[in-house]
Amino acid sequence: MEIIFLGTSSAIPTSHRNHSAIALKAFGEIMLLDCGEGTQLQMSKIKLSPMKITKIFLTHFHGDHILGLPGIIQSMAFRGRKEPLHIFGPKGLIPLIDHVRNFGYYSLTFEIYMHEVSEGIILEEENYKISCCPMKHSILNFAYKIEEKRRPKFIKEKALALGVKPGPDFGKLQQGIPVKVDNKTIMPDRVLGKERKGRIMVYSGDTGPSDDMVSFARDADILIHESTFEGKYEDKSFETGHSTSNQAAEIAKKAKVKKLLLTHVSTRYKKSDILEAEAKEIFENSKVAQDFMSIEIKRNMS
Repeated sequence: MEIIFLGTSSAIPTSHRNHSAIALKAFGEIMLLDCGEGTQLQMSKIKLSPMKITKIFLTHFHGDHILGLPGIIQSMAFRGRKEPLHIFGPKGLIPLIDHVRNFGYYSLTFEIYMHEVSEGIILEEENYKISCCPMKHSILNFAYKIEEKRRPKFIKEKALALGVKPGPDFGKLQQGIPVKVDNKTIMPDRVLGKERKGRIMVYSGDTGPSDDMVSFARDADILIHESTFEGKYEDKSFETGHSTSNQAAEIAKKAKVKKLLLTHVSTRYKKSDILEAEAKEIFENSKVAQDFMSIEIKRNMS
């Protein structure tokens, strides 16, 4: 499970921070969290193909979070995409994407499925589930939680002792599928241990500090929380529906997350040291995200 920041600026992009977008590589998919202007250019710089995107999750409909959609969809079509694309977002998503589909002259070569979300679980697959929770902003904004399902621990040593070779058979056993070795059937329960906690990532989108986020992000491995301003601008932050770095850190501390990543940084900060230092005073494992920063969420071993 790898998180790649494609854009970490607030309302206006800068020479070193693009508009909001995060790529999540997990479960054999690439998902996008928000799609600000310039997202596909950012992807091209790190050789991440838009053709591999399966799902896009929009937190809200401010331009710095959605203006990359027309370009990325048209590029997919120009390259002959056939696989469907699923887009999730607040109420109003359907007319928005209808406008995007009809923007300019091109032929759409694939299906776009639109999912207007409300609070709770919005998607459940074999290996993961995704839920959302409304936050505090000037317009409706949803935070998203991507949660890996609990899985029994795979005991590699036992599998090797039974003659199972590393490769596809390892994967089958981890998924609970028996495999054949020298005409013998190896049952999954012979190589699986106790269930271990799945990895959890939470992304706030734009929001003021919210008690709902504390419960929503409880025990997450990674909390990506907006941090538009430093603490001395708390009044301005409140007026615009945003958070300060110390407010985000308080939420991370109360939610007992493992790591806090701060994003959506105001253009007033050419350097982010002050935001990171302020957050660290409250929650030590805090870091301000930079464009192209990559973070791996390692498997829980217990």
